[in-house]
Amino acid sequence: MSAPLQLPDGLSVSDLAFAKQDGLLPAIVQHHRTGRVLMLGYQDAEALTATLATGLATFFSRSRQEQWVKGATSDNYLRVTSIQIDCDRDTVLLFCDPDGPTCHTGSQSCFDGESSSSQANHAVGSFIAELEQVVVTRDRERPQGSYTTTLLEGDIRRIAQKVGEEGVETALAAVAQEDPELIGESADLIYHLLVLLRSRGLGLADVEAELRRRHG
Repeated sequence: MSAPLQLPDGLSVSDLAFAKQDGLLPAIVQHHRTGRVLMLGYQDAEALTATLATGLATFFSRSRQEQWVKGATSDNYLRVTSIQIDCDRDTVLLFCDPDGPTCHTGSQSCFDGESSSSQANHAVGSFIAELEQVVVTRDRERPQGSYTTTLLEGDIRRIAQKVGEEGVETALAAVAQEDPELIGESADLIYHLLVLLRSRGLGLADVEAELRRRHG
């Protein structure tokens, strides 16, 4: 069993400013890999304490006046990986690994919109992180008929070969083809690179850490 979660900077639950808002703090839920905001809930001291102890996002329902564990009825739990507290100690940020859709409508996020404009407003790179999560899920579940499963169950040299092939095709598209072809080949390259990293137990976070180190 993993160790209980801890609040940052040595804070305890009693250090937080629950009294400001009638004993409740807003709790923002964010995907720990993609950074996507999934939902907003409220926590009292007891709900936050339960979250720390169990690792499952637990909230206080203002309408029912009781605690509730996200996923208790749907099995779409939010597994908390870390917690941050804002500078005024009156807002909680839960970084979570969701077991399934977060919203009761079946959407991945309670902030999903149907319009193309809302989709266009997603931060650059956010879908690449979502795609990485798909690769992680495929690796965990290994569904039959999935191309990603086929790659992961094969020889790592085959995945490396695909990355090399896609890299060459991307370079050729840059010098000899139009923008749509370059974009398409770049997408193929990024996907296969994600699979290669996953096959070694690595991910985008490891690459980002190295880029940050180089940047100084």
